[in-house]
Amino acid sequence: MYQYKYKIWLEKDGKIFGEGPYRLLKGIQDSGSLNTSAKAMKMSYSQAYKLIKNIEKRLGFSLIISQTGGSGGGGSILTKEALELMEKYRAFEKDCREAIHATFDKYFG
Repeated sequence: MYQYKYKIWLEKDGKIFGEGPYRLLKGIQDSGSLNTSAKAMKMSYSQAYKLIKNIEKRLGFSLIISQTGGSGGGGSILTKEALELMEKYRAFEKDCREAIHATFDKYFG
């Protein structure tokens, strides 16, 4: 029996958004911290920060709002645009997954 593999991402002057950036933003949403999200993905803070800034530059809008440490510590929250991008990407990915699965079943099922 055959299996299929695929990856879905968005491009704008190169690859800008896919499963990795989605997971990084989801981790920030869940933890309130870019550093915590990066560590969970086995990335350094600087790698994650550079990735976010590169994506923001290509998209033309901010994804996170960061606060530096203080008595309560720092943290990051997602912008409205980031949340919208994540929602659209996840819905798009789901529709693609379902279409690919149906097409695979049609020919190989």
